[in-house]
Amino acid sequence: MKFNTQQHFFHIVDPSPWPILASVAALITPMGAVAYMHNWFLGGFTLFTGILLGLVVAIFWWWDVIYEATFEGKHTQVVQLGLRLGMVLFILSEVMFFLAFFWGYFHSGLSPTVEIGSVWAPEGILTFPAGGIPLLNTLILLLSGVTITYCHHFLILGNSYAVLEGFLLTIVLAVCFTLFQALEYFEAPFNISDGVYGSSFFMATGFHGLHVIIGTTFITVCFFRAVYSHFSSKHHVGFEAAAWYWHFVDVVWLFLFVSIYWWSSL
Repeated sequence: MKFNTQQHFFHIVDPSPWPILASVAALITPMGAVAYMHNWFLGGFTLFTGILLGLVVAIFWWWDVIYEATFEGKHTQVVQLGLRLGMVLFILSEVMFFLAFFWGYFHSGLSPTVEIGSVWAPEGILTFPAGGIPLLNTLILLLSGVTITYCHHFLILGNSYAVLEGFLLTIVLAVCFTLFQALEYFEAPFNISDGVYGSSFFMATGFHGLHVIIGTTFITVCFFRAVYSHFSSKHHVGFEAAAWYWHFVDVVWLFLFVSIYWWSSL
């Protein structure tokens, strides 16, 4: 007979293959990206392998975390606090990530050199009107921030129907944002190779779009967890992490809209 002799509130995780496999994926993926962009032998295959391995590790690792929290009861209040702090630190690292893009953008935009005509946006670049798709996408993301907060509010109150309703509204709005951004890219009068403006625009908005897709996936997983009653009014750290991440995505887009769309079109 096995007895539980644990005398603390912390979660000592079981041995897992996922950390080392995640490290391997993190090594293979950039190596494959470099090889692919230089047309080296098996570059595309290496890149695909790294991405696929990373996705598989993420799915199974996060499933283990969900299982520990939902079915094994290992996420005590102390563990939940640690998870929240971890998510806060992760979002701070993402802030630094986007800060690098904004730094590069304003470095060129506030003091444009003679090579680009001493103006911003550079000569020959036809910028997007801020009042078109960019403004529509801004309204969509702001509304999605309201719906995810609506979802959180009713989760605390224990109204499961309203929670699912809030999830679905947020997912629909997120998909609409992605589709409109894809349309914007398709109709763009410039591309990523069109100098400093093109590279700054597509790197910043493209990575934000990637974060929207990740956040949409995050919220979709939470929706199905809510369907199976994984969340309660006092234990929903997974949802909180998704909501915080989505609000971060909203705030970043506001800065992108003001700086890259509105300011460039003046």
